Amino acid sequence: MSAAALDLQSWLDLRCREVNAALDARLTASAAPAVILEAMRYPLVGGGKRLRPLLAIAAAEAVLERHGKALEAASALAMPAACALEMIHTYSLVHDDLPAMDNDTLRRGRPTAHVVFGEGLAILAGDGLLTEAFALLAREPDGVPGVPADTLARRKLQAVAVIAEAAGAAGMVGGQAIDLEAAAAGAAPLDAQGLRDMHARKTGALIRASVASGAVMAGAEDAELHAAVDYATQIGLAFQIVDDILDVEGASADLGKTAGKDAAAGKPTYPAFFGVEPSRRLAAECLGRALDALCQAGLGGQLAAIGHWVVTRRQ
Repeated sequence: MSAAALDLQSWLDLRCREVNAALDARLTASAAPAVILEAMRYPLVGGGKRLRPLLAIAAAEAVLERHGKALEAASALAMPAACALEMIHTYSLVHDDLPAMDNDTLRRGRPTAHVVFGEGLAILAGDGLLTEAFALLAREPDGVPGVPADTLARRKLQAVAVIAEAAGAAGMVGGQAIDLEAAAAGAAPLDAQGLRDMHARKTGALIRASVASGAVMAGAEDAELHAAVDYATQIGLAFQIVDDILDVEGASADLGKTAGKDAAAGKPTYPAFFGVEPSRRLAAECLGRALDALCQAGLGGQLAAIGHWVVTRRQ
C-alpha cells in the first residue's frame, strides 16, 4: 500500500519507525566519546510524538504528490532535515528542563536528562544535539535520484537557513528568553498578544520550519511554500493552545511530563487568559485556517489529518 493510501495512524506508525531508525543510525555512526553519546541518546530516543519530523516528511509528500512525483522520494529528500529537527527539538527540551529554566524532573515519561546525568552533561548533551543537527543538514542528502546536484545543494542551503532562523534568537531561543523574563519575580505580565508572540517563537517557529524545510527539499514552488507556512503557523498555535489545555486537564502519566506545572509556576497560558472552552474554540479556528491554506494550494497527503490530530490529541 502506498503512503498516500494509508490511514493516519498507520502512516504515523510507519514514519515514526523510520524516523527512530534514522536517528539511531546517525547516533551509532557518531565518533563522539561514549560518555556524551549516551547522554545525547537518552533524551533523543526515549519516546516523543516526533511531530516535527513527521510534519517535514508529510510536507515533502504533499509537494511531491502535487507535482505528480513518487512519494517514495520524500524520505530521501526530507529525512535528514526531519532528524535534524528532532535533534534540535530534543536539545531544547533538555535545556528547558534544567534547574535554571523550568526545573522539571519528568519528560517523555522518564526522569529528565539532568536528573540522570547531572546538569553539566545535560547541558553538553543539548549542545551536542544542536550542533550535530546542523552537521547532518550539511552532509545529507548527498544525492537523490532525479534531482540535479546543484538543485539539491540549493534546496539544502535554503532548508538550513529556514531551520537556523527558527531555532535561533529570533525564533525558539527568543521565545524561551521571553518566557524566562515573564516568569521572573516582579516582571510585568504578558498580555494576550505577548503570549501569542512568545509561543509563535518558542513553539511555532520550529513547527513552521519543519513544514517549510520538508516542502523546500521536495521542490515546492513559492505559492506552495507560502501555503505550507500558513498551514504550519496555524497548526503551531493550535498545538500550543492544546498543550496548555492538557496541562490543566491531563495527568502526568498520560502526558509524559509534569501536569499542572504552568499553573503552579504562574505562567501565562491560553486557558488562563480565555478559559478552557474558549481555548478549544481558538484551536478549532486555527485548524480551519490551516485547512483553508492547504486547500487553496492544492496540498494533500497527510497534512490535513495531522492538523486534526493536533487539535484532538489527549497527550
